[in-house]
Amino acid sequence: MTVAAPASPPPRRSRARRFLRRLSTAMIVLGVLVLADAIVTLLWQEPISALYAHQRQTSLRHDLDKLDRQPLASTDRAAIARLQDDSRRLAYLARAFRRGLHDGEAIGRIRIASIGVDKVVVQGTGESDLMNGPGHYPATPLPGAHGTVGIAGHRTTYGAPFRHLDGVHSGDRITVTMPYGTFAYRVQRTRIVPSDALWITDRVGYDRLVLSACHPLYSATHRIVVFARLASERLR
Repeated sequence: MTVAAPASPPPRRSRARRFLRRLSTAMIVLGVLVLADAIVTLLWQEPISALYAHQRQTSLRHDLDKLDRQPLASTDRAAIARLQDDSRRLAYLARAFRRGLHDGEAIGRIRIASIGVDKVVVQGTGESDLMNGPGHYPATPLPGAHGTVGIAGHRTTYGAPFRHLDGVHSGDRITVTMPYGTFAYRVQRTRIVPSDALWITDRVGYDRLVLSACHPLYSATHRIVVFARLASERLR
């Protein structure tokens, strides 16, 4: 007697099962990737935006090298030749340099050896500007011009240049190198302030640098702010 073979499932039902198996596998893989991204972000920084920021910083370093090699205009050379000291020459060059700036462009480099920061600074603190690196507050002067210089940066995304800003201590050295001069600052103190504390960039009786970033990590309710006083400046 011949035994009949078991009936095969209808083609439509078989295709549906294969689709569901593939969908469940894809969802598991996606879940693992999302979890891995969250863990890496928590322990280090957001990896995808970090890759983007690394590429942008590489490009900005080339832009900064071009700025460093760019000769001074003849009118500016004549103007600074008439000034009596380097402090006045630096102030003049800072104002002249600022006139040609656009948001997102490389303007200088910031180094904080105590927390391993060495980044190109861009002009502007808009969302697209800070994707490139630390950004100079447009409402504040550039180093060399008298007043309070403000620079902001991310702590968890886009390279997280200021992630360890809470590790900066009084007396630490911060160096800002511009195409026209090098400026060294000594940290005075660190404060946690509300996100709307606009007074942090007010002018005081001396030249200073203010660094700011969101605080705590993964939140924007407050800002961590480092105040540093100008210690020395040198004409490049």
